[in-house]
Amino acid sequence: MLDRFAVPVRLDVLDRLAPDQRAAATAPPGPVLCVAPAGSGKTATLVARIAWLIAGPERADPATICAVTFNRRAAQELRERLERSLGPLGIDGAAVRVRTFHALGREILSEGGVDVSRLIDRADLLPTLFPDAPSVVLRRLDDAFSRAKLDRRPLEGRTGEAFATYQAALEERGALDFDDLVVRALDLLQRDAAVLALWRQRCGHLLVDEVQDVDRTQLDLAVLLAGPGRRIFLVGDDDQTIYAWRLADVRRVISLAARLPGLRRFDLTVNYRCPRPVVERAVRLVAHNRERFRKRIAARPNAEGRLLLAPLATDDTTRARRVLGRWVAEGLPRQRGGLEDDAARCMDDGTGLRWAVLARTNAELAPFAAVALEMGIAFSAEEHGLLLGDPRVDDILEAAERTAGPGADGPLAAIGRVRKSASVESVPNAPTERIHAALLAWAAPFPTLLDLRAALAESRRRLVALHREDGPLVLATVHGTKGLEFDHVAVVGLDEGRFPSRRSLEESDDPGRALEEERRLAYVAWTRARRSLVLVYDPGAPSPFLREAFSEAELVA
Repeated sequence: MLDRFAVPVRLDVLDRLAPDQRAAATAPPGPVLCVAPAGSGKTATLVARIAWLIAGPERADPATICAVTFNRRAAQELRERLERSLGPLGIDGAAVRVRTFHALGREILSEGGVDVSRLIDRADLLPTLFPDAPSVVLRRLDDAFSRAKLDRRPLEGRTGEAFATYQAALEERGALDFDDLVVRALDLLQRDAAVLALWRQRCGHLLVDEVQDVDRTQLDLAVLLAGPGRRIFLVGDDDQTIYAWRLADVRRVISLAARLPGLRRFDLTVNYRCPRPVVERAVRLVAHNRERFRKRIAARPNAEGRLLLAPLATDDTTRARRVLGRWVAEGLPRQRGGLEDDAARCMDDGTGLRWAVLARTNAELAPFAAVALEMGIAFSAEEHGLLLGDPRVDDILEAAERTAGPGADGPLAAIGRVRKSASVESVPNAPTERIHAALLAWAAPFPTLLDLRAALAESRRRLVALHREDGPLVLATVHGTKGLEFDHVAVVGLDEGRFPSRRSLEESDDPGRALEEERRLAYVAWTRARRSLVLVYDPGAPSPFLREAFSEAELVA
């Protein structure tokens, strides 16, 4: 531990910062908002702020510093970077409390005598309570229950009755859900002055990462912990507020000054990640939003790289072959021999480069996963959209084989009969219908059901070999990649009605605000790219976002 009365030491972590980053990191204690656009060095500034609090003029005890992150991945990254930056100063980075909001709430409750040993994921409990409810209804209940807890909104009618049933089930099990961790921690602090005093001491300097993503209760918790001294350092970007379905609200960020009198704002102004044309077009796009801070965002000097428009008036599978084929020609590794022999070569070509296909929805990733299998490209994906592992595939094929007699026509006709029979005998089932449609698409090239089965078996074998966390190709939704970056990025489905999502706009209570969030989502997608960005769209019906960022002549060229 540093001598707390010594002369402040030279901080190399500050020397590495740009002037705008350094100004934010060394701002006098008090309410501070650091507006950090994509690629502007947000985490470096946050780490430098903590180092400055400890080793600079403030001489803060690390045990009185608490940094709160949006998710566990961000918390782990922050811990690792603190260890690297504080270690040379003789400071144990682990002495700084780094938590997610849920982990902090759990710690507050546990030390306050609340039993937190039974934690239940709502998504696991709801199907057991409402077994006849379709998945879309369960998702709506999940969202409504979060709003009831986090926004303190009373629920009425059948939804209110379902909420009462859910709460009774939690109480019967002596359990909490994830929302309870923050809500009940806030309640405990508000009613117990001694507990509040203890945690205000532990959070004498409170730092909140990704503040644009916090919900109402999380912000209330942070402001309460900051106390009258308001020694709180908030980092975030209004232009990256994309989690309205998790109750984030861009207006909450824009109006922070009303919650924290004396708030000082520091803007980071340089995107160090992306090529210049990507920065310029992404900024041009998001500038169409009304609910945002006015700010300047520039590319770093000599920011090299490409932005390519890919007008492809064809089906998604052909688009996938065009995009991945070009990347393979430019260096994306693939296996060329047996899958087992060359799997390692698919993972690491010695360059450490990463390619990513980003889509608005998981369903749009399935053609890219299928083409990756076809080309022998190792890929990672949380949800690749392929239906190869669904047992209903084999059930439908077995039913098709039973209907196909000697000399019968091919698999298309046999699967079509099963599909028609299923629709007549039962209420249409969306997941099963998707599998019927997929099997019909797969069956087209094969003369017999036996040939189709052999091809499916080979695809399943390839999926096992090529679907790997360390694959050089990443398939993901845009929501799943905020905070990440890749060397080469393709954003697909930039077509009218798909991105922005027509469904999201039609189902929104405020379509105008929903459109602005969709625009922010596109901005996030484009700014994941370090070296090149490819925007894939139908030239006959491009996304309105492309029309905002490019001229008509550029889109049809």
